[in-house]
Amino acid sequence: MKTSLLVALVIALCTESAFSLTCFTCKDATSNLHCLSTTTCSDHEKYCLTTYSTTGVGNDRNQRISKKCSAFCPTIDLNIGIAGVATSCCETSLCNISGASSVKTSYTMIALGVLASLACILRLGF
Repeated sequence: MKTSLLVALVIALCTESAFSLTCFTCKDATSNLHCLSTTTCSDHEKYCLTTYSTTGVGNDRNQRISKKCSAFCPTIDLNIGIAGVATSCCETSLCNISGASSVKTSYTMIALGVLASLACILRLGF
């Protein structure tokens, strides 16, 4: 009887840990190397979420990486040339070790922005 109770307890403990999601976490890290802390997610958080953002252009480009547990998985992939945000989600423990897909610079969007600015300047007569 004691043996079966001990076996049931071990199974219950192992089963509980199997359902606990663990994610890497950080806020506004400048590099993925600064984003290696881990946390155990709460029961309602089913995703590891990574957000990668950039601002600036060329050598003045800054990046920030944030990672956390999340109850939902937002799909964001926005790039307006001088700023961008991308997210990625995964559902297994420690699956968010790498950063989200980098935000790629859209030279077409930059060119359209420059052309729109020039058109406004010429229209105003400067």
